[in-house]
Amino acid sequence: MEDAGAFRDAVARWAAGGPREPAEGLSRRLRLRTAVLVEGASDLAAVETLAVRRGRDLTADGVCVVAMGGAMSVARYAELLGPPGLGLRLTGLCDEGERGFFTRGLDRAGAPSGDFFVCAADLEDELIRALGTEAVEDVFRAEGDLRSWQIFLTQPAQRGRPREQQVRRFLSTKKGRKIRYGGLLVAALDPARVPAPLDGLLASV
Repeated sequence: MEDAGAFRDAVARWAAGGPREPAEGLSRRLRLRTAVLVEGASDLAAVETLAVRRGRDLTADGVCVVAMGGAMSVARYAELLGPPGLGLRLTGLCDEGERGFFTRGLDRAGAPSGDFFVCAADLEDELIRALGTEAVEDVFRAEGDLRSWQIFLTQPAQRGRPREQQVRRFLSTKKGRKIRYGGLLVAALDPARVPAPLDGLLASV
Protein backbone atom coordinates (compact mmCIF):
# COMPACT_ATOMS: atom_id res chain seq x y z
CA MET A 1 0.00 0.00 0.00
CA GLU A 2 1.30 3.42 -0.93
CA ASP A 3 1.90 5.57 2.12
CA ALA A 4 3.98 8.41 3.49
CA GLY A 5 6.97 6.12 3.99
CA ALA A 6 7.04 5.24 0.31
CA PHE A 7 6.89 8.93 -0.58
CA ARG A 8 9.76 9.72 1.82
CA ASP A 9 11.86 6.95 0.30
CA ALA A 10 11.15 8.21 -3.22
CA VAL A 11 12.09 11.76 -2.24
CA ALA A 12 15.35 10.57 -0.64
CA ARG A 13 16.29 8.75 -3.85
CA TRP A 14 15.40 11.83 -5.89
CA ALA A 15 17.48 14.07 -3.61
CA ALA A 16 20.43 11.70 -4.10
CA GLY A 17 20.21 12.05 -7.89
CA GLY A 18 17.51 9.52 -8.74
CA PRO A 19 14.38 10.02 -10.84
CA ARG A 20 11.66 12.55 -10.06
CA GLU A 21 8.75 10.49 -11.34
CA PRO A 22 8.22 8.09 -8.38
CA ALA A 23 8.00 10.95 -5.87
CA GLU A 24 5.80 13.01 -8.17
CA GLY A 25 3.45 10.12 -8.80
CA LEU A 26 3.11 9.30 -5.12
CA SER A 27 2.51 12.96 -4.30
CA ARG A 28 -0.42 13.01 -6.70
CA ARG A 29 -1.87 9.69 -5.56
CA LEU A 30 -1.61 10.66 -1.88
CA ARG A 31 -3.03 14.11 -2.69
CA LEU A 32 -0.26 15.79 -0.77
CA ARG A 33 -0.45 19.53 -0.30
CA THR A 34 2.13 20.15 2.45
CA ALA A 35 5.63 18.84 3.19
CA VAL A 36 6.88 19.22 6.75
CA LEU A 37 10.68 19.42 6.60
CA VAL A 38 12.60 18.30 9.69
CA GLU A 39 16.29 17.65 10.19
CA GLY A 40 16.28 14.04 11.31
CA ALA A 41 14.35 10.90 12.16
CA SER A 42 13.92 11.81 15.84
CA ASP A 43 12.12 15.02 14.85
CA LEU A 44 9.95 13.04 12.43
CA ALA A 45 9.01 10.61 15.22
CA ALA A 46 8.12 13.49 17.54
CA VAL A 47 5.87 15.23 15.00
CA GLU A 48 4.07 12.04 14.01
CA THR A 49 3.60 10.94 17.63
CA LEU A 50 2.01 14.26 18.54
CA ALA A 51 -0.26 14.00 15.50
CA VAL A 52 -1.46 10.56 16.62
CA ARG A 53 -2.03 11.83 20.17
CA ARG A 54 -4.25 14.54 18.74
CA GLY A 55 -6.21 12.16 16.55
CA ARG A 56 -4.69 13.41 13.32
CA ASP A 57 -4.04 11.32 10.20
CA LEU A 58 -1.49 13.52 8.48
CA THR A 59 -1.44 11.55 5.24
CA ALA A 60 -5.23 11.75 4.98
CA ASP A 61 -4.87 15.50 5.51
CA GLY A 62 -2.43 15.74 2.60
CA VAL A 63 0.60 16.24 4.85
CA CYS A 64 3.89 14.32 4.86
CA VAL A 65 6.75 14.75 7.31
CA VAL A 66 10.14 14.42 5.58
CA ALA A 67 13.45 13.97 7.42
CA MET A 68 16.25 15.55 5.39
CA GLY A 69 19.28 14.09 7.13
CA GLY A 70 20.55 17.46 8.34
CA ALA A 71 19.91 21.19 8.05
CA MET A 72 22.37 21.66 5.20
CA SER A 73 20.04 19.63 2.95
CA VAL A 74 17.18 22.10 3.24
CA ALA A 75 17.98 23.95 0.00
CA ARG A 76 17.88 20.70 -1.96
CA TYR A 77 14.64 19.47 -0.38
CA ALA A 78 12.97 22.88 -0.70
CA GLU A 79 13.87 22.90 -4.38
CA LEU A 80 12.42 19.42 -4.95
CA LEU A 81 9.26 19.72 -2.87
CA GLY A 82 8.53 23.46 -2.95
CA PRO A 83 7.62 25.88 -5.75
CA PRO A 84 10.38 24.82 -8.21
CA GLY A 85 9.54 21.11 -7.84
CA LEU A 86 6.32 19.46 -6.70
CA GLY A 87 4.77 22.76 -5.65
CA LEU A 88 3.91 21.67 -2.11
CA ARG A 89 3.55 24.14 0.70
CA LEU A 90 6.63 23.90 2.93
CA THR A 91 6.70 24.11 6.69
CA GLY A 92 8.73 22.42 9.40
CA LEU A 93 11.03 22.66 12.39
CA CYS A 94 14.58 23.92 12.67
CA ASP A 95 17.09 24.59 15.43
CA GLU A 96 17.99 28.17 16.29
CA GLY A 97 21.58 27.51 15.26
CA GLU A 98 20.45 26.28 11.84
CA ARG A 99 18.01 29.11 11.11
CA GLY A 100 20.37 30.63 8.55
CA PHE A 101 20.52 27.44 6.46
CA PHE A 102 16.74 27.26 6.41
CA THR A 103 16.22 30.92 5.56
CA ARG A 104 18.68 30.84 2.67
CA GLY A 105 17.45 27.50 1.34
CA LEU A 106 13.81 28.51 1.43
CA ASP A 107 14.53 31.89 -0.14
CA ARG A 108 16.30 30.17 -3.02
CA ALA A 109 13.25 27.97 -3.56
CA GLY A 110 10.81 30.89 -3.35
CA ALA A 111 9.18 29.50 -0.21
CA PRO A 112 8.30 31.68 2.83
CA SER A 113 10.69 31.06 5.72
CA GLY A 114 8.12 32.46 8.14
CA ASP A 115 6.19 29.19 7.90
CA PHE A 116 8.95 27.40 9.86
CA PHE A 117 9.03 26.97 13.62
CA VAL A 118 12.31 27.45 15.49
CA CYS A 119 13.43 25.45 18.53
CA ALA A 120 15.53 27.36 21.08
CA ALA A 121 18.37 24.82 20.91
CA ASP A 122 16.88 21.74 19.33
CA LEU A 123 13.69 19.72 19.70
CA GLU A 124 15.23 17.37 22.28
CA ASP A 125 16.08 20.37 24.45
CA GLU A 126 12.51 21.66 24.11
CA LEU A 127 11.08 18.27 25.11
CA ILE A 128 13.42 17.81 28.07
CA ARG A 129 12.54 21.26 29.44
CA ALA A 130 8.82 20.66 28.91
CA LEU A 131 8.91 17.31 30.71
CA GLY A 132 11.52 18.02 33.35
CA THR A 133 14.44 15.66 33.93
CA GLU A 134 12.64 13.58 36.58
CA ALA A 135 9.87 12.75 34.12
CA VAL A 136 12.47 11.91 31.46
CA GLU A 137 14.11 9.50 33.91
CA ASP A 138 10.71 7.90 34.44
CA VAL A 139 10.60 7.26 30.68
CA PHE A 140 14.10 5.74 30.86
CA ARG A 141 12.87 3.45 33.63
CA ALA A 142 9.78 2.41 31.69
CA GLU A 143 11.92 1.61 28.64
CA GLY A 144 14.46 -0.46 30.56
CA ASP A 145 17.23 2.12 30.17
CA LEU A 146 17.51 3.22 33.81
CA ARG A 147 20.58 1.05 34.53
CA SER A 148 22.36 2.34 31.43
CA TRP A 149 21.48 5.90 32.48
CA GLN A 150 22.85 5.38 35.97
CA ILE A 151 26.11 3.94 34.61
CA PHE A 152 26.37 6.85 32.18
CA LEU A 153 26.14 9.34 35.06
CA THR A 154 29.25 7.81 36.71
CA GLN A 155 31.45 8.75 33.75
CA PRO A 156 34.01 11.44 34.68
CA ALA A 157 32.92 13.66 31.78
CA GLN A 158 29.38 13.84 33.21
CA ARG A 159 30.25 14.83 36.76
CA GLY A 160 29.08 18.32 37.62
CA ARG A 161 27.23 18.88 34.34
CA PRO A 162 23.64 20.18 34.47
CA ARG A 163 21.17 17.33 34.40
CA GLU A 164 19.53 18.62 31.20
CA GLN A 165 22.88 18.40 29.39
CA GLN A 166 23.45 14.91 30.74
CA VAL A 167 20.08 13.76 29.43
CA ARG A 168 20.74 15.23 25.98
CA ARG A 169 24.13 13.54 25.80
CA PHE A 170 22.71 10.19 26.95
CA LEU A 171 20.15 10.25 24.16
CA SER A 172 23.00 10.44 21.64
CA THR A 173 25.26 7.72 23.06
CA LYS A 174 23.64 4.72 21.37
CA LYS A 175 22.58 4.40 17.75
CA GLY A 176 18.83 4.66 17.38
CA ARG A 177 18.21 5.87 20.94
CA LYS A 178 17.59 9.50 19.98
CA ILE A 179 15.14 8.41 17.29
CA ARG A 180 13.28 6.07 19.64
CA TYR A 181 12.98 8.67 22.36
CA GLY A 182 11.80 11.36 19.95
CA GLY A 183 8.41 9.71 20.00
CA LEU A 184 8.54 8.44 23.57
CA LEU A 185 9.17 11.86 25.10
CA VAL A 186 6.27 13.36 23.16
CA ALA A 187 4.05 10.48 24.28
CA ALA A 188 4.93 11.30 27.91
CA LEU A 189 4.11 15.02 27.65
CA ASP A 190 1.29 16.67 29.55
CA PRO A 191 -1.00 17.91 26.74
CA ALA A 192 -0.77 21.42 28.18
CA ARG A 193 3.04 21.44 28.04
CA VAL A 194 3.75 20.65 24.39
CA PRO A 195 6.70 22.85 23.32
CA ALA A 196 5.52 25.92 21.41
CA PRO A 197 7.39 25.17 18.15
CA LEU A 198 5.98 21.64 17.95
CA ASP A 199 2.51 22.77 18.97
CA GLY A 200 2.54 25.60 16.43
CA LEU A 201 3.76 23.36 13.65
CA LEU A 202 1.01 20.80 14.07
CA ALA A 203 -1.64 23.50 14.36
CA SER A 204 -0.46 24.99 11.06
CA VAL A 205 -0.99 21.89 8.90
